[in-house]
Amino acid sequence: MINFRTSALAIIFLITALTSRAQYPPAAGQVGSTAIRNDSSIIVAWASHCEVFRGPVDIANPGGGSASFGNPDDATGFAEGNPSQVISLGDGGSAIMTFDGKIFNGPGPDFAVFENSFSDDFLELAFVEVSSNGIDFFRFPSVSLTDTTIQVSSFGKLDPTKIHNLAGKYRAGYGTPFDLEDLQGIAGLDVNAITHVKIIDVIGCIQPEFAMRDSEGRIINDPWPTPFSSSGFDLDGVGVIHLSSIGVMDVSAYNPILYNPISHCISLSQSPSKPWKAEIYSINGQKLGCFSSENQYICLPALKRGLYLIKVSYEMSTQTLKIFAN
Repeated sequence: MINFRTSALAIIFLITALTSRAQYPPAAGQVGSTAIRNDSSIIVAWASHCEVFRGPVDIANPGGGSASFGNPDDATGFAEGNPSQVISLGDGGSAIMTFDGKIFNGPGPDFAVFENSFSDDFLELAFVEVSSNGIDFFRFPSVSLTDTTIQVSSFGKLDPTKIHNLAGKYRAGYGTPFDLEDLQGIAGLDVNAITHVKIIDVIGCIQPEFAMRDSEGRIINDPWPTPFSSSGFDLDGVGVIHLSSIGVMDVSAYNPILYNPISHCISLSQSPSKPWKAEIYSINGQKLGCFSSENQYICLPALKRGLYLIKVSYEMSTQTLKIFAN
């Protein structure tokens, strides 16, 4: 005879085990990790300006003052991975990052956010939002599967495989990637012309009056309280993988010069002693061709009228710009 009660309990146990199983990429350096090193060749630029709105060191203690560690310049440019060269946001604090160009939705991740964690499991988290007009911001859909029965302590640990689309998932020197494809189709957002990235500290408290929730309504549990000058998310930098710069003069330092608008042939100047290469993509990120300093004229007869992206690599620098084909 089948014991239906026992079978039902077994099924419930199995479902619970399956749903609680880690399901997102692991820590930096492990197989399957999506962490991006700060010196990765896919990063073509870094945030050039940072505006900060500090939060308190402890949201539950209004008289405790605000976070004060670091300054906005510590979050611009290259993310060194140095714990002392970051800006701390405090509980619920935020930073708005801008760039010398616009981030676009290319193949794979489009930018990465760097924090300064000293280990793979002491993780302070932040929401990430983007805007294409500097006014209207839209948040990446985040997931936190960390248990919320007990508060993660001030120096407690998190499992990165239970975290998705929250900055701070990886240790210092490794950025958490974000793919604008996740926000495709949202009214009021041009995913091919992102001008601002906002980083918002997740308070991490599980008390209902202070709790913050992921995109599926779950409370996010991370180290709290952190009543120090370095409270909250410690922003080290934002590295850009897909950046569009408007206008030909933006690449003049690279020699070649791309004449804009173009016809079916791209005319350029070159310096044979300094090799370079360029790749052309559709506005949606499809690679259409590749050429180098060996060519004086690059003819693309299949190029239709419209906007395209040219990625120019010269010595240790890479830059992307938009061109218009007649």
